[in-house]
Amino acid sequence: MFKTTRFNWIKRKQIFSFLIVSTIIFFSLFTNPNTAAAASGGRIGGGSFQAPSSPRRQNYGGYGGNNFRGYGSGYRGGGIGFPFLLPIFGFGGGGVFGFLILMSIVGVIVNSFKKSSSNFSNASNNSIVSQPTNPSKVSLIQFQIGLLASAKEIQVSLRELAASSNTSTSSGLQRVLQDTTLSLLRKPELWVYSNIETGSVPYASSESTFNRISITERSKLKAELTSNYSGQISSSTNKQSNPGDSDSTNEYIAITILVATKKDLRLQNSANNEVITEALRILGSISSNDLIALEVIWQPDGEGETLREEELIIQYPNLKHL
Repeated sequence: MFKTTRFNWIKRKQIFSFLIVSTIIFFSLFTNPNTAAAASGGRIGGGSFQAPSSPRRQNYGGYGGNNFRGYGSGYRGGGIGFPFLLPIFGFGGGGVFGFLILMSIVGVIVNSFKKSSSNFSNASNNSIVSQPTNPSKVSLIQFQIGLLASAKEIQVSLRELAASSNTSTSSGLQRVLQDTTLSLLRKPELWVYSNIETGSVPYASSESTFNRISITERSKLKAELTSNYSGQISSSTNKQSNPGDSDSTNEYIAITILVATKKDLRLQNSANNEVITEALRILGSISSNDLIALEVIWQPDGEGETLREEELIIQYPNLKHL
């Protein structure tokens, strides 16, 4: 009687969790902002994520083996299995905290599944499953700034960095980060908009979270004319003209710096020059040993392309006017 009641409670819990995930997926699908890429852009970055090893799961005694076979494999013995296909774009305003919230919700549900399945397996099969240690955390920082279009020097500096940097090494990435932050620190009179978001995620999910945020930002570009990622360098031209000299009709330049670091960083998000200055100094001082991954994305990158104020606001809705 007790086992039957326990089984029914676990099954109801799994169904309820499935409905929560389905609701998240539904709203993520139909709340995506309909934004169109306004201009081409450039990209510099790279990194290496290595998840720490976890203890092995063991099952002593019982029959039928382990009921839970890992993430994405479903449940055995009356449970339910479904893929976690989570849309990314548009959730939580497009910023890093939207992704962290989404991952936290799903993580709670998945952990609940694992715990319920393990408890039921232990009760029915008298098995013992070793508990994995808590993974270390990775800090993710997304720094975005909107500059006056007269900041052509920064565009030129970014292209030069893309052409000369060794993005296959941590020291090379640290140089890109330091040079990028220095270029911005030297032009405070050009700062118009800013947004700073920070958070932490488990090491095991940090790479996927970083990649999702990166894809979101890169999708705002019509094309990547300049690219240097993990040592692979490429450059191209748009149909209008060659990249290298932005046209005087440009109004704004948007730059995104995405960082994954071992350091526990909490940057303040406030629309004033003092906060931006301090944030850039902190980012630029991250050591190569603490830097896990980096991406610098800018828009526009081609002559004759413009990024007007209304386009900037639509593409980067979290920006705050200084």
